[in-house]
Order: sequence, then structure tokens, then C-alpha cells
Amino acid sequence: MPRPPLLVFTDLDGTLLDHEDYSHEAAAPALAHLRAAGVPVVLASSKTAAEIAPLRAELGLADCPAIVENGAGVLNPGAGAPVDSGRYCELRAVLKRLPASLRAAFQGFGDWDLAMIARRTGLPRAEAELAAQRRFSEPGLWRGSPAQKEAFLAALAAQGIGAREGGRFLTLSFGGTKASRMAEIAARYGTPFTVALGDAPNDIEMLEGADLGFVIANPHRPALPPLAGEAEGRIVRIDAPGPKGWNAAVERVIKDRGI
Repeated sequence: MPRPPLLVFTDLDGTLLDHEDYSHEAAAPALAHLRAAGVPVVLASSKTAAEIAPLRAELGLADCPAIVENGAGVLNPGAGAPVDSGRYCELRAVLKRLPASLRAAFQGFGDWDLAMIARRTGLPRAEAELAAQRRFSEPGLWRGSPAQKEAFLAALAAQGIGAREGGRFLTLSFGGTKASRMAEIAARYGTPFTVALGDAPNDIEMLEGADLGFVIANPHRPALPPLAGEAEGRIVRIDAPGPKGWNAAVERVIKDRGI
């Protein structure tokens, strides 16, 4: 495929999508500019392929790949959501084998009915059903002590499962990160200049791995710590939250790079 002038990787919740109502309306001007300039926008999220496929089409990005379930998988251009369960059943089986004292402190999507998933995520029931169609990872809430959490994560690591802190949930998976998938996808496009946007701890590696990263303000969680490259200006913090901040960051890139 032809090498584009730029490649954008973006988190969704709290970044391209508003934290409260999941709207992307405020980012419409910058998205339109990117589409007109032929700049691919790769969605990179903890969301499932079932969630991302219709959203990607709605945004006019169906011809771009997407990173799903925090990098545990990739949705290829033009593809619909796969129907198989991937490694999700295997992951849930590992959770079931943990000591009861550790297992009881973590509740994930597989422990909740659709009404609870909708309540925990703030999604309408129909969208919560898509969020429940998991293939690679298990988001959930930790209710135990820090010491218990350390033991919980160590027990999972012994079974090849890692954990990522996102904007809302602690997400478990067998591996793959937004950053590793970003490098794979950039290589498909001839490794152009890469821009990454995010707001949460699970975005840090992606932000630090891009040529230019933007931390979008999220008033609903503590600010990210200073990041590698931030002192040199390779990572920039945007004061406006969500899609408003996203639009400001991308418009700045478009202007600075003469796109």
C-alpha cells in the first residue's frame, strides 16, 4: 500500500470519544481533514472487534486496521467482527483455577450479566452486548487490597496472563500491547511518521513509541506521570479533554506538518 504522509493511532474512551456520552462530534473537523489528506487513523482500544467494527465504519475508517482489546488482537481493514471466541474461554478458565481469596477480589465481564456490564460501562444495553463479545481479554474491577492485587497479578503472570490499567478497568490478556501492534501496523504502511493520542496508563507505551504523542486531559482520573520524551517535546499534553482535546492536537499536527 502507498506510504501516507502520516499515520495516526488513537485511543477511544476519554480520547476520541467523550468519557461520559461516547460522542466523537467535537473531533469531526480534524477527522475530516485527515480523511481528505489520505491519512489513515488506526483506532486502538480496549473495545472488542464487535464494538469497533461498526464504530470504525461510522467514522469513515473502515479501510484502516484497528487495534482491539488493548492490543491483544487486530481487526483488519474492511473486516467484520469474528464470530469465534478466540482465547477468552481459556483466560476465564485460568481465573477459575486461582485461589478463592484472590479470585473473589476481581470481577470481570464474564461475571456480570448484560445489565451489569451496561451499568459498569455506561453503555446502552445493545452496545454492552457487543462489549461482552470478547475474544482475547477480560476487563474488570479490582476490589481487594494492594497486597492481594500483587499476589493476583503474580499468579496470573505464572500462567502467561498480563494486566493493563485502563481508563475504567483492569484488563487481563495473554499478551500484545497497543505499542507492539502500532509497530506492526506502521510497518504495513512503510513506517511513516506516527502520531499517537491517549489518556490512560494503558496508552503510555503507545504514546512513548510514536514519533509524536499527545496526552489528552482526563479529569476523571489522576494525570499520567511524566513520560519518556516529554521533556524533549516529543510528547505533549493537551488541556482540553476528550474529542475536543483530540481535535486540537490533530489540527496542530496538520498545521505543523503542512498536510
